[in-house]
Amino acid sequence: MLSKIDDILAWEKSSDKERDTQFVELGRYLCEVRAGQYWRLDNLHSFDEYLERKFSESRRKAYYLMAIHEHLPKVSKPALKLVGWSKATELVKVARRDREQFDCATWLHKATELPKEEFKREVERHLTGQETEPWEIIYFKVYKSQVPVIEQALEAATLMLGTDKSRGYCLEMICADFLAGANLEHGDGNARE
Repeated sequence: MLSKIDDILAWEKSSDKERDTQFVELGRYLCEVRAGQYWRLDNLHSFDEYLERKFSESRRKAYYLMAIHEHLPKVSKPALKLVGWSKATELVKVARRDREQFDCATWLHKATELPKEEFKREVERHLTGQETEPWEIIYFKVYKSQVPVIEQALEAATLMLGTDKSRGYCLEMICADFLAGANLEHGDGNARE
């Protein structure tokens, strides 16, 4: 069992594009290693320690793969391989919530047909009952000396706007406030670009 996991992980490193085809087997093997405590054969103290060694980049992915194996047993392996592990992770969310009422065929069809981000929005809409807005992650570099000011501004916005608001929303309101002040200072009603 342990050598099969090592083989798959070694193969993953050699072929990034093809590695996702092995995620179904890898999830199954990881569940078996955890259940049988085979990680003890490597003289390790816990399953988490085993994952730290084997999945140094992201233990979270290992847990996702295990969840796919545990919560999608009715979905055929070829069908799961076709949708890929990230969409299968989204299917797990629906299967966990819907339990016996999980409409496997319908959700598998959606996962196959929809692009990844659109499928994620469809899952979110199903789970929350609300329409979700497309989103984007924005990266930018700040100096360590700037972090306390940024954190303080976000904390103040959180207190003013409510703790249920995301940091992204708080940042948007800080920026909107800044733009409103900049417009008043310049005497025009339009935001400058």
